[in-house]
Amino acid sequence: MRRLAWLLCAALVTSGSAQEGAAHEGDTPDGGGSEALGPQTSLRYEPPEPGTYELPPIQTLERHRVLGSEGGETELLEIGAGQVALVSLVYLSCPHQCPMTHAVFQKIDRSLAGDAELEGRVELVTVSFDPARDTPERLAALRRQLAPQSEWRFVTAPDADALVPVLEDFGQDARAADSVAAGRIDHVLKVFLVDSERRVRNVYSAEFLDARLLMNDARTVLREAHTAALP
Repeated sequence: MRRLAWLLCAALVTSGSAQEGAAHEGDTPDGGGSEALGPQTSLRYEPPEPGTYELPPIQTLERHRVLGSEGGETELLEIGAGQVALVSLVYLSCPHQCPMTHAVFQKIDRSLAGDAELEGRVELVTVSFDPARDTPERLAALRRQLAPQSEWRFVTAPDADALVPVLEDFGQDARAADSVAAGRIDHVLKVFLVDSERRVRNVYSAEFLDARLLMNDARTVLREAHTAALP
């Protein structure tokens, strides 16, 4: 089973470059409202049931100080024992993939609110890698637009240099595009599932960015932690 989980993790990581641009223009947050989780991607299989598989740690992240949407310095991950985080790295002027990420996170956010198993145990973190344009004020405006119902934080860095260690730690490429409109940043969409020990447990590219899969993976990691804590 561990071998199968490792193969799945590898497939999610390596598929990112092949999926650049896979999101469709017009994928935007749906404006709110409680709704059932449904497919957001062309996921070609039904996600396995939580707890029926393993997600071995891929890497351990460092601690990072970032700039929150209220303008103050904060920790990138504010999770403790018995919690996990889903982290997306985006920029607000992105025309294709990043809006899809916001929409998937919004579906997860709506599902978390009132979920007996997950409420208060899953933190959503949207990190902008365009600090020059994505100021705390712009992040705060996005937060108001998306109207989180669970713990969903929006952060960036004071400047590009301060963001470099974060991007390097996550292995996130982000560079100014050479041949497109000003403000465009080339990147491969990645979302990360991180446990309370700052260990990355899965990485999702555009093809696998499906709310059902992310929620099942979060439940799997949290149940594993609960079982490990039993006497």
